[in-house]
Amino acid sequence: MMFSKFIKTIPIALAFLLASCDGTVYYSEYADIDEGGWSPTDSVCFDMEVDDTTHLFDLMVEVRNNINYPYSNTFLFINTTFPDGSIARDTMEFPLTDATGNWLGKTSGRYVDTRYRLRNTATRFPMSGNYRFAITNGMRDSAISGIRHIGLRAEYSNNKK
Repeated sequence: MMFSKFIKTIPIALAFLLASCDGTVYYSEYADIDEGGWSPTDSVCFDMEVDDTTHLFDLMVEVRNNINYPYSNTFLFINTTFPDGSIARDTMEFPLTDATGNWLGKTSGRYVDTRYRLRNTATRFPMSGNYRFAITNGMRDSAISGIRHIGLRAEYSNNKK
């Protein structure tokens, strides 16, 4: 009797578990940055294999810095190499603190995680194949310390356009 109740609850529990999973992530990777500093000559590269050219995606860069990061922002150079070899270059500023110096991201212990959209609108990949995103420190220092991880994330967009 007890066993049959248990068997009957498995499909309900499984349905609840699957419904609670985040199914919107298409790609997500992180790269560690050397504690000694991030040189402007060192790029962090992400290779994303795209086989879906019909959906819209939200592309995001994720920055994890320690609480001793000395600046209120960071500049990043982002080179995107398309499957056909063409390249798009972007320079982006990512604020890390508000005007009063409070961290904008989610703080956990010694680290702050902040996520930024690469574009103001959702993106549709024009062709299938490998896209390489090379992200480089765009600050003026020879090497910046305090950035611990850089990530790239692509999520299916809720935008219907």
